[in-house]
Amino acid sequence: MGSETTFDMRVERDRSSMDGALNHGEGILRLAPAWVARRSFIPGGRLRVDPSHLYPFGKGRGGVNTRWLGSTVHADNGPDTGPYEGVSMVVTPKGALLPFDAVVAELGASVIGDRQWNAYGGLTAFAKFFDSLYPLPFHVHSQERDAALIGQHGKSEAYYYSPQMNNHLGMQSITYLGLRPGTTRAQVIERLKEHSAGGDNRISDLSVGYRTRLTGGWDVPAGVLHAPASVCTYEPQAASDVMTLFESWSNNAEIETNALWRDVPPEYVGDFDFLVDMLAWNENVDPDFATRRVLSPQETSYSVSGDNSFSEKWVAYKSPAFSAKELTLRPGAAVTIPDSDAYGIVCVQGRGTLAGLPLETVTMIKVSDLTNDEYFVTAEAASRGVEIRNTSDVEPLVCLKHYGPGNVELEAARLLW
Repeated sequence: MGSETTFDMRVERDRSSMDGALNHGEGILRLAPAWVARRSFIPGGRLRVDPSHLYPFGKGRGGVNTRWLGSTVHADNGPDTGPYEGVSMVVTPKGALLPFDAVVAELGASVIGDRQWNAYGGLTAFAKFFDSLYPLPFHVHSQERDAALIGQHGKSEAYYYSPQMNNHLGMQSITYLGLRPGTTRAQVIERLKEHSAGGDNRISDLSVGYRTRLTGGWDVPAGVLHAPASVCTYEPQAASDVMTLFESWSNNAEIETNALWRDVPPEYVGDFDFLVDMLAWNENVDPDFATRRVLSPQETSYSVSGDNSFSEKWVAYKSPAFSAKELTLRPGAAVTIPDSDAYGIVCVQGRGTLAGLPLETVTMIKVSDLTNDEYFVTAEAASRGVEIRNTSDVEPLVCLKHYGPGNVELEAARLLW
């Protein structure tokens, strides 16, 4: 299981295989699961991975607590990270795997559309399921200006608490977000200087905790401090893997001091003022933080105009960097939905078909197994409309759909809200 990929299949990168996969699905690409292990976090067991496969990458690599969806990003897990870890793999009709980052780079606008390709030159967003039994330490993702100093991109993200992915809420279902209004730079620096002293620097005392509400979520811009709850979250986000840990103690264990300087340029290591400058200060101390950043599902205009056989709701819609929807079909229902942009899609409940391709929720799999629950719908296929059919006569079919920046449909919807 510690091989180059988690699948016993060959990896290809040639153009003919890419064209073959694209044509076979008529613009819809089947994706293999992209499992990512994190050494510091204990899996919550909600990703539906066989318990015997939760630690598949060898001693010291940690457990699988994350699945990346529609990803062209390589995970940053240290020197032992596999060459494709974090990157989604396209499954070809002949049973080979194509790295999704290579497919997007080679086929360009044929996959993500002219608008995104011309503006960004690639796929700049993806999604993930994050599944930790315990809450995460208080941390921040760099803004674009600071990430650029180390050759990376900034990382904004959003959380949606899917009921289908949460048969339990873990050990602490409270998320800390931002800083209390009135908090000063000096107070933050004082806590940061305690990071290397041992024990708990109690920096989350400066924050505000919010209880988890399933079917809700949060918008978390780059530069906003946060400590997510022990809830399995669906996280649409910018395509980046930068993180700096401000907290020195989490879940009854110390956090290494080098985590405080993880994505800080070498010349600024030890500079506490630089760490505070990484924060989007006004957003962190905003007295109206909860009102501005909370996410409550908003029904799409297509759903409003349709019948009661399905519902489609925006679940991430406040960030310019990405967006996401939740689609629910009643038993036996079918709907053809046109979309303005390319998107990734993952099934979290039920079974059916996606443009005739099998679509079924994972119940329990090994990390070496393929699934029929995840696809990427190219811009052309999205624009002509994709039929999704629920083949069960008793259970709803529920899918999550994630998009890149500047979704045209979302921009139009905002004018009506």
